[in-house]
This record gives sequence, structure tokens and C-alpha cells, in this order.
Amino acid sequence: MVRHDWTLEQLLELYETPFPDLMYQAQTVHRDNFTPTEVQRSTLLSVKTGGCPEDCAYCPQSAHYDTGVERHKVLPKEVVLAQAKSAQREGSTRFCMGAAWREVRDGKDFDEILELVRGVRNLGMEVCCTLGMLTEDQAARLKDAGCYAYNHNLDTSPEYYGEIITTRTYEERLETLRNVRKAGITVCCGGIVGMGEGTKDRLGLLAELSHQDPHPESVPINMLVRVEGTPLETESPVDPIDFVRLIAVARIVMPKSYVRLSAGRTDMSDEMQALCFLAGANSIFAGDKLLTTPNPGETHDRALMKKLGMHFREEAH
Repeated sequence: MVRHDWTLEQLLELYETPFPDLMYQAQTVHRDNFTPTEVQRSTLLSVKTGGCPEDCAYCPQSAHYDTGVERHKVLPKEVVLAQAKSAQREGSTRFCMGAAWREVRDGKDFDEILELVRGVRNLGMEVCCTLGMLTEDQAARLKDAGCYAYNHNLDTSPEYYGEIITTRTYEERLETLRNVRKAGITVCCGGIVGMGEGTKDRLGLLAELSHQDPHPESVPINMLVRVEGTPLETESPVDPIDFVRLIAVARIVMPKSYVRLSAGRTDMSDEMQALCFLAGANSIFAGDKLLTTPNPGETHDRALMKKLGMHFREEAH
């Protein structure tokens, strides 16, 4: 049953369930809603990199930090379409385009993005964008151009948010999500763990996501990639079992959402990823780079799928 009234106390009780029982419950929910051996595969490309005015403490693209990221304006259409076609040949059904902006501005930049959306959609792929804050009108124009999904993460709990970002409020993030919904675009929304937050903050994020009606169609769970030059470069790694527990809770409370293993997979063993799939994760970001951070390559992901007797979903929606 899909619920939107999960409390933090209920999520904590789930999270602390003995591990075999938690995994069984998550796997049962997963099998009721998805093919347990199938993983959806997305590819993410940074179409405009660096120089973002936001101060997100985890982000190497913030203009506030010296991380060595090379800035570039919106990539030419032929470059983006070549990347999309390559991703499609490798088996990705969704192509996500990210731009390091606080908010997308009307004019030349947005017109270029709309043209990229049309081009990728014409390839028969699901198109996802993450461009920062969106107005209601901009969301409608993206929808008209063929945008299938919009990513706008909440990052963490409302209570911990101010420790990570001061240049944009939680409410502003929620407003963008409302604008995306009004336009009829599906929502991709999740967060990051490993930023110094506690268990209650991680579960507070899941509570906030589960209160959305409908739930986000895609829920990316990122494990912090510690980048030199950012305020979080010395944070401690996330305990693998804690991360798997979080995936299991996400699956139980958002039974029909795709739960995506996103950033941080290069720090996950095959065994940890396998446990995440058992816990209900059923989507990954593919390719050797996620925006500006490393990611396992095609060869490794295909070998892992073969080892587990699993496969990638072959068709886009």
C-alpha cells in the first residue's frame, strides 16, 4: 500500500529492524512492484559545468571552492547528441543533462537546453534535466520540448539542510518540485548521505520524500564523493550496512519508485551493490563519470550484472 504519512519514529523502527527481517520486507515489497532481476540504467552528462553561485558544501562545481573543475558553457548540440547516442548503444534508456546553475535563466541558455531536450527525445530516450530552480512557465516549456523527468534533490533533512547549503532554502527546492509536477513532468528527487548527518537526518530525508504525493518516480540515493577543496573533503565514509538499511527503508516507504544508486558507486564493493539490489535498488547511473566525479565504467557494470544473473531494462517509457 502506498502511504504518505510515514513518521520519523516509524522509519526509525523500520531502520532498526533485524537485518534479515528488514531485507525480507524490502525484497517482498520490491517483488510486488518490480521485476527483481531488472535494473534501469541512466546516463548523466554535464552539459554546462562549473561556476555555480550556490555554496553546497559537497559540490566541486560551486564557485565558492577551488576544486580544479574546468568551467564550460552549454555544450554544442552535436556533442551532446553524440554522447546520447553512445549511451543508448550501451543500453541506457534515460539520458540526463545537468547544468551548474542556481536557476536556469530565460534567453539563449534556456533556448539551447530546450533544443538539446528535443534532440535527445527524438532518439527515443527518456530525457531528464537538472538545471537548478525552475519557474512554472519554464517547467511547462521543458515539458513541451519532451522532457520526461526533472531532477531536483532535497539533499538531506530539513533540520540538517542549513549545515550544507545557505544560498537556497528548502522551501525553494520544494517550490521547484511543485512547478515540475504542475507541468506534468515526472520527479527525480533524492539526497546525499555521508555529509556529517546522523541517522535521523537520513531518515528525515526519506520521510520528506515519502510525504510527497505522488512519491517521486525516481529516488537517487547518493553516497558522498569526498572532493578535495570542498568543505566535506575529510568526512568519514558511510558504513556499508547503514547504507543498505537506508536503501531498504526507501524501498518499503516508496514501493513504486525507482530507487537509484547514484554517486559514490566507485567506493562500493560488488558485494555492497548486490546487497543494495536485494534491498530494492533497481536503477543506476552508468558511464565512467557523473557530472565531474568518477563512476564505474560500462565493462564493470555489465560484468556485475552477469555475475548476479541480472539484466538492464531495455525499453524507455
